[in-house]
Amino acid sequence: MSTDVIPGPADLVTPQGRQSPGLKQVWHALRRQPTALFGVLVLAIVLICAAAAPLIAPYAPEAKDFTAVFQGPSAAHPLGTDDLGRDLLSQLLFSARTALLVAGGSVFVAMLIGVPIGLLLGYKGGWYDRLGSRGLDIADALPGLMVGFVVIAVLGRGMLVLIVAIGIIFCMNFARMTRAITLSERRKLYVESARVSGLRHHQVIFGQVLPNLAGPLTVQGAVFLGSAIKVEAALSFLGLGLGETQPSWGNMLGFAAEHQNDHSFLAIAPGVAIVLTVLAFNLVGDAINDAVSGRRPNRRRTRLLGRSVPAAGRQEPTLASVHTDNVEAAEDPDVVLDVRHVSIVADLADGGTQTLVDDVSLSVRRGEILGLLGESGSGKSMLAKSILGLMPPGVRVVGGSVALAGNVLTGRSEKEMGAVRGVGLGVVFQNPQANLSPVHTVGRQLIDVIQAHGETSKSSARDRAAELLDLVGVDDARGRLAQYPYQFSGGMAQRVAIAMALAGEPDLLILDEATSALDVTTQSQVLDLVLDLRERLDMAIINITHDLGVAAETCDRVAVMYGGRVIEVNDVVELFDNPKHPYTAALLAAHPSADHDVDRLPTIADDVAIRDALSKK
Repeated sequence: MSTDVIPGPADLVTPQGRQSPGLKQVWHALRRQPTALFGVLVLAIVLICAAAAPLIAPYAPEAKDFTAVFQGPSAAHPLGTDDLGRDLLSQLLFSARTALLVAGGSVFVAMLIGVPIGLLLGYKGGWYDRLGSRGLDIADALPGLMVGFVVIAVLGRGMLVLIVAIGIIFCMNFARMTRAITLSERRKLYVESARVSGLRHHQVIFGQVLPNLAGPLTVQGAVFLGSAIKVEAALSFLGLGLGETQPSWGNMLGFAAEHQNDHSFLAIAPGVAIVLTVLAFNLVGDAINDAVSGRRPNRRRTRLLGRSVPAAGRQEPTLASVHTDNVEAAEDPDVVLDVRHVSIVADLADGGTQTLVDDVSLSVRRGEILGLLGESGSGKSMLAKSILGLMPPGVRVVGGSVALAGNVLTGRSEKEMGAVRGVGLGVVFQNPQANLSPVHTVGRQLIDVIQAHGETSKSSARDRAAELLDLVGVDDARGRLAQYPYQFSGGMAQRVAIAMALAGEPDLLILDEATSALDVTTQSQVLDLVLDLRERLDMAIINITHDLGVAAETCDRVAVMYGGRVIEVNDVVELFDNPKHPYTAALLAAHPSADHDVDRLPTIADDVAIRDALSKK
């Protein structure tokens, strides 16, 4: 329903890995752009005139002087007078106040309506998004001014009604933009980390996702402030906006149009004021957009031990829920996780299915670290998603069961799954910076998770947050609660992510490539921390990794996956010394080490022997 061309969502999204700029960064960016400085100067003048109008206006806006009707510019009336002898300069100054009030109020109303709609549609996805998006398309296709006419016709004239009318005109634009960005944000790891930590959906949406939209919403709001002034002027010009007694640039233009043949000077002042103010808002909005989207992303370490980091692109999992249904096969009370004959398929467009995980069974005991090895596409992450209850759209579990501490997780609703996240299960993802929301302090994020698990006192939650940071080896834990994630190194950020995963004292901790994005020294420190926490807290741990060295150093047992199946599960020493499966042997032989004095590393030439072994399994 907008009448203006505005920046699209792709132009307003802050790229992943960038920090939302603060006021200082935005101001520095504005200072480097002359056009932006011009816009700031114009807006500052308009704001001063609006605020100080009662002090600097030579007359009250409604004051009449019938001896100076239609007088041209003079010393007493610098911009002249109208048909009732009212001073045009005074009306112009008081109209600035009206324009800013209407613009600010209408943008606030538009955000109040549109942003929650966009957040819910983008976060929920699926049929909610499809039906809601069609509704947005229909509403956005309606002519904006006609919508304003209808609202005013129903509610009557007045400033509050005008603010609501213009807000309704623009709310769909905010909804569409917010939805587009939320669709991207909900796939980022800080959102998954928040869900895994046990935060409820409304806490994730409004506490985690919404603050990360501050930059794009600011840009959109700045542009629409100018647009709102134009719409107000148009409606008032047509006699449908503010009453004649309310100073308004639109009313001044409407009056000037009636007398343009005899007194053309009447339109100059309000016309110039509207043009300059709208232009200034657009220039400042463009400059803020440049400041938000133009920053260079932080460089991330992309190699570990001389090899490339595994390709990203997976949607990292969160956790599933605990129930009282006992699993008959979980006879050992020390078994924390019991995965039995799990099969996962992806639905194809032709109606068929593609098997992603085929009849996988494994278990993890309390105090044990199970390594999950395998090449990309072997099904490790998909198996983890089935454990954590976050299957992508079109992918589903078709067989088997997953149980945590004897309680079934498979087939539970999202609400039921949320009851255990952060309590029964914890998870740490690959990229330490992406695990954390860039716009919240570390303390705020930890406190939110702790309070989500039952701690009601903020001071107690803060004390607990400091204890967790101290537990994972962060120096000056209490002092660093006030710092933001970008102020932490990669290793320290990963320690914070581990602290968040431990906030609910989970029985099982899943490390999904948790050290692959770190340098060798930091990787070693994090692994030592994991081993120490295992000993101190007696947790069960699943360590998903591509690195054979990490598996050898940290794991008690290792499960090797290939082609969606677990082909070998063995004690870590036995597996490395005497692999049972041809693929495991080939995988170990292809790993570079100091005692391999060869010109060319061994490779897995074909999978015939492996497939034969699988068929005999």
